[in-house]
Amino acid sequence: MSQIQDYPTLFSLAGKTAVVTGGSRGLGLHAATGLLLAGCTKIIITSRKASACADAVKSLQSISTKATILSLPADLSKPAEVERFVRELGAVTDGKVDILIANAGATWGEAFDTHPDAAFDKVMNLNVRSVFNLIRLCTPLLEKAVKESGEKARVVTVGSVAGLHIGGIGEHGTYGYAASKAAVLHLTKHLAVELGPRGILLNAIAPGFFPSKMASALIALSGGEEGLAKETPDGRLGKPEDIVGSIVFLCSRGAEHINGVVLPIDGGKHLVPFGVKL
Repeated sequence: MSQIQDYPTLFSLAGKTAVVTGGSRGLGLHAATGLLLAGCTKIIITSRKASACADAVKSLQSISTKATILSLPADLSKPAEVERFVRELGAVTDGKVDILIANAGATWGEAFDTHPDAAFDKVMNLNVRSVFNLIRLCTPLLEKAVKESGEKARVVTVGSVAGLHIGGIGEHGTYGYAASKAAVLHLTKHLAVELGPRGILLNAIAPGFFPSKMASALIALSGGEEGLAKETPDGRLGKPEDIVGSIVFLCSRGAEHINGVVLPIDGGKHLVPFGVKL
């Protein structure tokens, strides 16, 4: 019978340095909370608004006073801002990052016939281009962590089930958003093969509906929380614990042989054929 090595620490992130983009609220803040509770000793969050970052830092500090929690506000939709963010990140992390959660994103809903080019520009810049640039520029920091710890670094991109199936069409169509999320999921697979040999594992999560500021309008347009829950095989929408558990697992030693996967977090709704009533 094979022996499991040090089971009590299988899902521990003790001593790790983690970065969460879009970490001031919603899924990003849930992810940062999970990383903190799993033992990360340094967490850096970023979002466009400095005040939102400051509020998130206070929230996280209320959970743990032992960890170092910092914010580096940046508009990651701009390549120059990504470069500045990574430079400042290197300075506050001694040049090494164990975990990178690429969560920053934007959406846009509008009818097909009037869907503006600005919508595609906005969502593609932040949801795809900035993710690629962020991972590319952070790779030396991730490689240094691998070299010093002897353990694999982790990158988790945050996609959406909108990148797996056909969703928002019609008056409030999310055409660019859906395309951007499909792109980031496929990009993750490419980078998993590129960076795996360097000791960096890349995986993606694809959340379904989670009550949040960004999703609230679409949830309301789609029948509300109760109506959407009835359309989901497990009978509910997402909870913070669902993000926490998925992120902690993918960043832990328990997922050390998992690379290039897309993990849907939607209770199985992406498997339900269009028009089928549960």
